[in-house]
Amino acid sequence: RDTRDSGSLAVLLFVLLHYLKLPTAVKMLLAGKASVSAVRTTRHSCHVHRSAARPSTVRSSKRIVVVANHPHGHGHGAPASRTNTVEKSEKEKGFINEMRMVAMKLHTKEQAPKEGQKEAPKQQGPWAPTREGYLRFLVESKAVYDVLEKAVQDSKHPEYAAFKSTGLERSHALAEDVKWFEQTYGLKAQPKEDGPGLTYAKKIAELADSDPPAFICHYYNFYFAHTAGGRMIGNKVAEMILDKQQLNFYKWDGDVNVSLDAVRRKINEMAEGWSREQKDHCLAETETSFKYSGVILRCITEAA
Repeated sequence: RDTRDSGSLAVLLFVLLHYLKLPTAVKMLLAGKASVSAVRTTRHSCHVHRSAARPSTVRSSKRIVVVANHPHGHGHGAPASRTNTVEKSEKEKGFINEMRMVAMKLHTKEQAPKEGQKEAPKQQGPWAPTREGYLRFLVESKAVYDVLEKAVQDSKHPEYAAFKSTGLERSHALAEDVKWFEQTYGLKAQPKEDGPGLTYAKKIAELADSDPPAFICHYYNFYFAHTAGGRMIGNKVAEMILDKQQLNFYKWDGDVNVSLDAVRRKINEMAEGWSREQKDHCLAETETSFKYSGVILRCITEAA
């Protein structure tokens, strides 16, 4: 199943195109210029693979949804016409929708002709992941997930309790994958003291203690980006260098779409108690979260 969240997938696509050295073919796929087809629906979500520019009407067991086939292929644009839609999706409700729209502005014009405001990066050569680099990416990512999970468990802020045991937690899964790398390839790694994972983790820990709106921005972007575009990266790396092994990092108990919607609702509920100034402060952290994530993603192509 393919989970696509507007704001979070925006994060991953922005990072991929702005921070990683991806080959042209991969960039074309991410930009929607490589055609894929078929429309799949489930009870909880609509999955769209765009091969035409005209809208498609998809009937689910709950409601009729008008799916706009965006030329750039990301599905992050403005919500489709509500003429035949019974209700908004969770990602289009409340403050979460504001977070999504801010992320849209960090797209390039090529990705989002109407909303994109960033210049497209120049091609910098082929994207070549290594096993050592990917293991480094996993351990640096785990350093961030560790502090995110600790913050909601032990924080002095009672409002964080809503984010305990959401089903999105990744630390345990990453620990299993690090063991698998050692057993399978004889490779070991620990996060570097001055590396991108612990550097970002320290910042998040400070924000969790002193600045809840900013913390929630980083929490949202880091978790949601992984469930969307992060799985695209994982599948590609598995095919290229891991003998198609699917890591635990990309597996969730139950329906991850249900977990994502539950967290969206919790963020909206928390934001209802914020002032307009606090909401704007949260939104302003979006680009910073992209930059920290981008440095971690670059580990994937590190040599031994």
